[in-house]
Amino acid sequence: MAAVSLTVVTLICLIGLADAQGGEKVYSDNITRILDRLLDGYDNRLRPGSGGGITEVKTDIFVTSFGPVSDVEMEYTMDMFFRQMWVDERLKFEGPIEILRLNNRMVDKIWTPDTFFRNSKKSISHNMTTPNKLFRIMQNGTVLYTMRLTISAECPMRLMDFPMDGHACPLRFGSYAYTNTEIIFTWRKGLKGSVECPKESMSLLQYDLVGQILSSEITKSNTGHYSVQVVHFLLQRKLGYYLIQTYIPLIMIVVLSQVSFWINKESVPARTVAGVTTVLTMTTLSISARQSLPKVAYATAMDWFIAVCFAFVASALVEFAAVNYFATLQAHRLKKKRARQDRLEVLAAGSDDDDTISTDSGLREGLKRRNHSVSYSEAGDIPSVPIFLQQGSAFPQIPQLAGTSPIDLYARILFPLTFALFNLGYWYMYLTKETMEWATDMDLEN
Repeated sequence: MAAVSLTVVTLICLIGLADAQGGEKVYSDNITRILDRLLDGYDNRLRPGSGGGITEVKTDIFVTSFGPVSDVEMEYTMDMFFRQMWVDERLKFEGPIEILRLNNRMVDKIWTPDTFFRNSKKSISHNMTTPNKLFRIMQNGTVLYTMRLTISAECPMRLMDFPMDGHACPLRFGSYAYTNTEIIFTWRKGLKGSVECPKESMSLLQYDLVGQILSSEITKSNTGHYSVQVVHFLLQRKLGYYLIQTYIPLIMIVVLSQVSFWINKESVPARTVAGVTTVLTMTTLSISARQSLPKVAYATAMDWFIAVCFAFVASALVEFAAVNYFATLQAHRLKKKRARQDRLEVLAAGSDDDDTISTDSGLREGLKRRNHSVSYSEAGDIPSVPIFLQQGSAFPQIPQLAGTSPIDLYARILFPLTFALFNLGYWYMYLTKETMEWATDMDLEN
């Protein structure tokens, strides 16, 4: 009895398996017949609606990786899924399924748009391990065609506001051969949802991708008017790197150059070395700051900042030259004044001593004794320093020349105040300008 039951169960299983295999075979046969009917008499050289209506191609983009962006080459690179959808009445079908999901082998057998990217420098269609293409046909004849692409496109940049600059990098695509009277491109999900850029797909070091602006336009050429889709990727440069590497060092160098105003004017070597060192350091920083930029013919915002900082550093050195010059003039005036006083003293002494020597001999003797006392001191003392050498001494020998120069007193207040006002105006102008530009772009997008 048990053996009979086992045999019956086995027969039922075999019958079910046979029915399943038969059903799969019938399903496959149906799909094969549908594809054969679709391709029967189909000419892939003719576009849908050829000779009559306009073929509308709906597009959208999913960005899988954006970057890097090259300032020197003025280009950017992106990896994306590029989707196109259109209606081909010749591909309508009826059957047990609503969507035919096919591989890339079917692409070559039907008509597809001749889409190309107008501003691309280099484009790659991924073929590993097989061509990365998705192809689907709906019952109403709608075709979905998706491919994975890597595109390097040109991005015109205006670097006058560098490094507080932002750029709108365009991507333009359309038909290569069909004019707008034959094919027209539209955005599949409207002007806001047709380009998706997930944050995790961003691979940018110097920029932030802050948004996109989508538009459609008609381009005129010698061969006709063409429908073109345009998406602008809005990029904003990150300022942190340049603050650390350029701006903060420049500000510190200017501050260090102004420290010399608090050094005694008699310390000529110290103030000269400080001024020359800061000037040379400023020159080195200005050269290294432009190495990562293309050789543009105009001045950038960083160039203006470097130029003003260089002017402050050079002015500090010139200020010390002025202090030293006027101190030297004052020393010469004191020297002449003292010489006149000595001459008058000698003349007075010679006129009072008529019993010993005559006036002329008294004058010559007095001058001789005076010159001797200026050149040498008492026995055992250190020889005194001539007046014209006292300006290089850290401890002045002329009491009238000691103290702070009036020019240094004014410079201690004027230089830091002017530099602070310059920084306030500089950062306010460029940062608010940046905000206003992006606000205008976002208004255009809306």
